[in-house]
Amino acid sequence: MGRRRKAERRAVQQDPKYSSELVGRLINHLMKVGKKSVSTNIVYDSLAVIQEKQPEGDPLEVLLRAIDNVKPRVEVKSRRVGGATYQVPVEVSPERQMALAMRWLILYAKQRKGVPMRRALAMEILDAYAEQGNAIKKRDDTHKMAQANKAFAHYRW
Repeated sequence: MGRRRKAERRAVQQDPKYSSELVGRLINHLMKVGKKSVSTNIVYDSLAVIQEKQPEGDPLEVLLRAIDNVKPRVEVKSRRVGGATYQVPVEVSPERQMALAMRWLILYAKQRKGVPMRRALAMEILDAYAEQGNAIKKRDDTHKMAQANKAFAHYRW
C-alpha cells in the first residue's frame, strides 16, 4: 500500500443506452475477463425483462430502489486487540455500500441455477425492489451481526 498519496477515483462511464452511471457501474461489476459487450447485453436484457414485469415503472427507477434496499448501513470488521480478535461494527462508506449492493445482487443472481443470467439478474433486482430475496437477507444478516457485536463498538478506529 503506497504511503505517498491517495489513489484517484476514476469516473465510471455512463452507458450509451440509458445515459446512466449506475447502469455503467453495474455492467462493469458484471463483466468477466474484459467481455464488456457480453455483460452489457445481459444488463440491457435484464432491464427489458424488468420493463415487461413492471410495465408501469421505469426500469432504472426499479434498479435504483433495489440497490438502495440492498445497501448495508453497518458491517463488522475484525480488529485484533491484545491477542483477541473482535468483530467491531463500523459504518459503511457510500462507495462501499454501492459496491456491496451490486456485488450481492450479481452473486445471488449467479446462484440461481437453470435460469439464464439476464432473467436471474432481473428476478434478483425485482426481489430486492420488493424487499425480499437473497440479497436482502444478506443485508439483514450483516446488520444483525453488527447489532450483536455493538458491545465492541468502542474498539472502532
